[in-house]
Amino acid sequence: MYDVCVVGSLNMDLVLSVDKIPSIGETILANDLKKIPGGKGANQAVASARLGSKVVMLGCVGNDDNGNILIENLKKDEIEVNYIKTIDEIPTGIALITVDKKANNSITVVPGANMQISVEDICNLDKVIEDSKLVVAQFETPIETITKAFSIAKEKGKFTILNPAPAKEINQELISLSDVIVPNETETQVITGIDPKDDTSIKEAGQVLIEKGAKNVIITLGSRGAAVIDKDNFMIVDAYKVDAVDTTAAGDSFIGGVAYYLTKHGRYDYNSLCEAVKFANKVSSIAVTKEGAQSSLPYLKEVVERFGE
Repeated sequence: MYDVCVVGSLNMDLVLSVDKIPSIGETILANDLKKIPGGKGANQAVASARLGSKVVMLGCVGNDDNGNILIENLKKDEIEVNYIKTIDEIPTGIALITVDKKANNSITVVPGANMQISVEDICNLDKVIEDSKLVVAQFETPIETITKAFSIAKEKGKFTILNPAPAKEINQELISLSDVIVPNETETQVITGIDPKDDTSIKEAGQVLIEKGAKNVIITLGSRGAAVIDKDNFMIVDAYKVDAVDTTAAGDSFIGGVAYYLTKHGRYDYNSLCEAVKFANKVSSIAVTKEGAQSSLPYLKEVVERFGE
């Protein structure tokens, strides 16, 4: 039995350190270049695993050095990788990440093999989903694949978390299959048409998703924290103040923290979501103090040492 099943992307991140992110038409010199395992799906899988979850990853890589490195890296955190598909025709996904000295970033993703995980693949892996407590997905793999994974999950009585990133509109079916939707501020505006700039607009945006069929909504608000919303409740859970170095995997560490907390405690109601967000804020506050994506994701021991049990 797995705690968390992640349906998602595996990318090799090429991380450029710069003084400032260049403007259109501007050429600058980078201070450093690092090659770091990433991809929203793999990041979220690693985040949950390092906290103590038993995790299985469903995705696709190319038959190349990057793909091999990404799979071997997941094995280090004892993530089940036997269901990751390897293909010859298309290379492993790559993300080009530019990080400035204020820890702001811009990211361009070349999806590559990530878009080759199909509905048929998911149908063939329905037993893996059935053997998991919770299913997580993002938008770096095909929407129809995610929809099928969530459909199977709900048929089997499993809890689903959708991280709609990168930002794009969500179809009604996928929203209704999501127990929790977790967009950031930019993604919230794209999905709902509402800029979540204050409590009133945050509530309105959350209710738009609730009315479309989502059971719960968590809107991440950067340094302010996160809002937890259902049809009857609204709460802002404050973030922890830290000196950020690199925010690249902040959202992924947060998702991993929520998934870990929910499956560890076995409760999935609104109050449990609020507690999960408090825990996830601790996790992400540590992640942003380190460079890189998976390299920044903390182990449970680090969270306990910083914040206590």
